[in-house]
Amino acid sequence: MPREHASRLVRGLLLAAGTLALALGVLGIFLPLLPTTPFVLLAAACYARGSHRFHAWLLSNRTFGPMVYEWERHRSLPYRTKITAIALMSATLAVSIVFFVRITWLQVLLAAFGLGLAIWMYRIPSRDRPPRES
Repeated sequence: MPREHASRLVRGLLLAAGTLALALGVLGIFLPLLPTTPFVLLAAACYARGSHRFHAWLLSNRTFGPMVYEWERHRSLPYRTKITAIALMSATLAVSIVFFVRITWLQVLLAAFGLGLAIWMYRIPSRDRPPRES
């Protein structure tokens, strides 16, 4: 675990940034355009350097703790979390592109961004990935 930052001001800023990231991550559970996983991982990184007490609290959280632990220890995400995130992101981007965005170049840009993000997320290792059937 990283050491808390030496500066009290920086620790306060990291704590504030971590709390904001966590709030956005929790909102992402209910608002489909906000991704939960990256914000929770950002909160964990901020808490690790800003407050060991908040970091320990996040690790012990029933909902977010296993994901943060998996990322910090193995740089991987649970397979189910990864697939769920990709599916929800794809669905919300598709709805946005079809029903809300009228400018063609912006639709293409959103689709390309979503595809790139899905590929990046899919390539993150998952230690609990089910074996492939031949």
